Amino acid sequence: MNVSSAGSSGFRQKFIGDKAFYRTILGVTVPIMIQNGISSFVNMLDNVMVGRIGTEQMSGVSIVNQLVFIYFLCIFGGMGGIGIFTAQYYGNNDQEGVRATFRAKLWLGVILTAIALAVLGLFGPQLIDLFLNEGSETGDLAATLRYAEGYMKIIFLSFPAFIVLQVYGSTLRACGETVLPMKAGVAAVLTNLVLNYLLIYGVRIGGVEIIPQLGVNGAAIATVTSRYVEMLIIVLWSHTHTEKAPYIKGIYRTFRVRKSQLKSFAIKGSPLLLNECLWSIGTSFLVQCYSTRGLDVIAAFNISNTISNMFSIVFFSMGDAVAIVVGQLLGANKIQEAKDTDRKIIAFAVAFSIITAALMASVSWLFPRIYNTNDTVRHLATVLIVCYALFSPMMAFCHCTYFTLRSGGKTIITFLFDSAFTWVVSVPIAFLLSRFTALPVVAIYCSVTAADIIKCIIGFILVKKGVWAKNITEDI
Repeated sequence: MNVSSAGSSGFRQKFIGDKAFYRTILGVTVPIMIQNGISSFVNMLDNVMVGRIGTEQMSGVSIVNQLVFIYFLCIFGGMGGIGIFTAQYYGNNDQEGVRATFRAKLWLGVILTAIALAVLGLFGPQLIDLFLNEGSETGDLAATLRYAEGYMKIIFLSFPAFIVLQVYGSTLRACGETVLPMKAGVAAVLTNLVLNYLLIYGVRIGGVEIIPQLGVNGAAIATVTSRYVEMLIIVLWSHTHTEKAPYIKGIYRTFRVRKSQLKSFAIKGSPLLLNECLWSIGTSFLVQCYSTRGLDVIAAFNISNTISNMFSIVFFSMGDAVAIVVGQLLGANKIQEAKDTDRKIIAFAVAFSIITAALMASVSWLFPRIYNTNDTVRHLATVLIVCYALFSPMMAFCHCTYFTLRSGGKTIITFLFDSAFTWVVSVPIAFLLSRFTALPVVAIYCSVTAADIIKCIIGFILVKKGVWAKNITEDI
C-alpha cells in the first residue's frame, strides 16, 4: 500500500503541476487559445460560406490556401528561429537584444515575401493545376482553376500586412504579452466574418443591389481587410504602450544588426526556416498525392481540416507555451525548472487532446452536412475527421516535443525530426500508395499519419535526455 501510494505521489509530482503551475501556463496559453479558437471558428464560418456556394469554389480556395500555407510556414519558421533568442533575451532582461531580433525578423520577412510573390505570381496557375485531377464523378476542373486564380490575386495584397503583423506579434508573445495579440485577433476575425457575409453573398434592399455578390473574390477581400485591421491594432498598441513593450523605444533608430548576432540567428534559425519551408512543401505534396483520387478529395480534406483545426487549438497553444515559458526559463538559467515545466506541459497537452479527440469524433457526422456539396464528399469528410481524432494524442505529443527541442536552440535536430522525416518517410509512403496502388484515400492518409509514431519515439528519447536544455544567449 505504501509503495503504491508513493508511486502515485511520484507520478503526480512528475507529470501534474500544482495550482500555481497551471495558473502560469493557462495565463500564457488561454489568450492564445482564445485568439486561435476565434480565428479557427471564423475561418470555419468563412469556409462554410464559400462551401455553400459550391464545391468548385470551395476547392479553389482550398488549393490557394494550401500554396499560401507554404509562405506562412516559411515566415513562421524564420521568425520562430529568431524568436528563440527573443524569449531568452527577454528572460535575461536584455532589451537591446530583443530589438536586434525584431530588426532581423523584419529583414527576413521582406526577403521571404518578395520570393513568395515572385514564385506565386509567375507560376501560380501551374502550381494550382497540380492539384486538379480527374477521378471524381462530380467537379468542374476548369471552373475550380478560374476561382482559384481570382482568389489568389487578391490574397497577394495581404502579404505586407502579414509580415508586419508577425514581426510585432511574435515579439510580443515571446516577451509574454499574449493578451494584446488575442484582442487584435478577435477584432480581425469579427471584421472578416462581417465582410465575408456582406461581400460573398451581397446585399439587396428593396430589390436594389447595395453591395454586389462577389463570391470567392469577396472572401479574399474580407481576408485582406481583416489582416490590415489586426496589424494596425498591434502596431499602434506597441508604440503607445512602451512601458509594457520597452524594446519598442528606438526600434527604428537603425535597421542594422550586429554581425555576431546575425551569425547566431542564422546558425540557430536557418535550420528552422528550412525545416518549415520543406515541411510545408512536403505537406502540400501529400495533399497533391491525395488529390489524385479526384476533386472530391480536395473538398473533403478542406472540410475535415477546418473542423480538425478547431479541436486542435489546445495542443497547438501548448506548443506556444513551451516556446514562451520554457524559453524564458532557459534564458534565466533555470535549467531544472525548465525541464520540470516542459514535462508537465507535454502531459497536460496529451491528456487534453484525448478529451478533444472524443468530442471531435462525436460531431464528425454533423459538420459536413452544412456544406453545399454531394454525399460522397460529406461521407469522406466524416471518415477523415474520425481518423484525425484517433491520431490527435500522438500529434499533441509530437507537437510539444518539437517545440521543446526548439526552445533550447536544437534547430538542426528539429529539422531532422520534422521536415527530413516528412520527405524521407511520409512523402514516399503517400507517393507510392497513391501512384502504384488502388487503395482509397482514407487508407493512404492513415498509413502516412500512423508513421509519425516513429517521431514520437525519437522525440520521447531526446526530450528525456535533456539535450535541449541550454541557455543559447550565452553563446553570443
